[in-house]
Amino acid sequence: MGRIVIVLFLFGSFLGCAQNAKLTDPRSYVAYKTSQEFIIDGKADESDWDKAEWSNEFIDIEGSIKPTYPTQVKMLWDEEYFYILAKMEEPHVWANLKQRDTIIFYNNDFEVFVDPDGDTHQYYELEINALNTAWDLFVTRPYRDQNSTINDFDIKGLKSAVYVDGTLNNFKDQDKSWTLEIAIPWSTFKTGYFQDIVPVDKFWRVNFSRVNWDFEIINDAYTRKKDKSGKYLHEYNWVWSPIGVINMHEPEKWGYVLFSSNEPGNKKSFVIPQDERIRWELYNIYKAQRQYYKKNQEWAGSLKELGMSEIKVANEILNPLFEVYNLGWNVTVKSPFTDKTLLIKEDGQSSIK
Repeated sequence: MGRIVIVLFLFGSFLGCAQNAKLTDPRSYVAYKTSQEFIIDGKADESDWDKAEWSNEFIDIEGSIKPTYPTQVKMLWDEEYFYILAKMEEPHVWANLKQRDTIIFYNNDFEVFVDPDGDTHQYYELEINALNTAWDLFVTRPYRDQNSTINDFDIKGLKSAVYVDGTLNNFKDQDKSWTLEIAIPWSTFKTGYFQDIVPVDKFWRVNFSRVNWDFEIINDAYTRKKDKSGKYLHEYNWVWSPIGVINMHEPEKWGYVLFSSNEPGNKKSFVIPQDERIRWELYNIYKAQRQYYKKNQEWAGSLKELGMSEIKVANEILNPLFEVYNLGWNVTVKSPFTDKTLLIKEDGQSSIK
């Protein structure tokens, strides 16, 4: 229990509680089904990796600055694993954290975030450094919603490997890049023994982050650089789908990955569904409700009370229904596109039924 408290404190101070701008379109990617047997060695020699497309280059987490060094990912899948390949250009590849489940983002690292049902609750995080040291966590809900972080969670059967184009931890030369290859078993995401979790032709919410630090050499070894007062300089956060604030734990802004049953090379198009855009609007209401409660010590019962005008998605006017209770609230919207009902609650959890 003590370890969890420490993790929460560190993440809370690291992420802060900045408010969010209006959502923009997250990035998307189509991951194709491979029939090859993969050797997870970081070298990505399999021909299906060659057929898979690179993602957009990563951008600064706030979405406005081009990172110093490029980062891109590829994704594939089969019936057992979700495969991820990340290539990070880096002239100085270094790492010194060797114990699993230490705070890996204190080194340069690569991070994976997965929310299978897209409700922003009960999601997964994995961080790996250039020594292939992993930190895997299960997060019950975002930090803004009084969560619990399960640091003792382990991804059973995780496979990962790092290939360095250069020499690890040698400050006397310059490197080109490090490549991380990951295979995450689908069983990791099961919530019931007989659940068929493999998302064939379905999409999940996914994001990736690369943490990079300025460094200095002390006693012939790399370490994070400090300022004149002895405090570590701020890290850089480079991500696949930008968040708008320095906080990866806003899952409603993560990217969309469609797991197509097509083979690599047999392209499949993907358009973010309109119901997801309705969901984005519900999160704008959720954030406005938090601000309203902070000011008034009660929940708003309408868009008008929140100071919000009518909401449109694809020129369709939405009619959100507010239900306010003593301890919370619900907002529901009937989709004009699918006739489904979308809901969000005071704890930030959303659903589509």
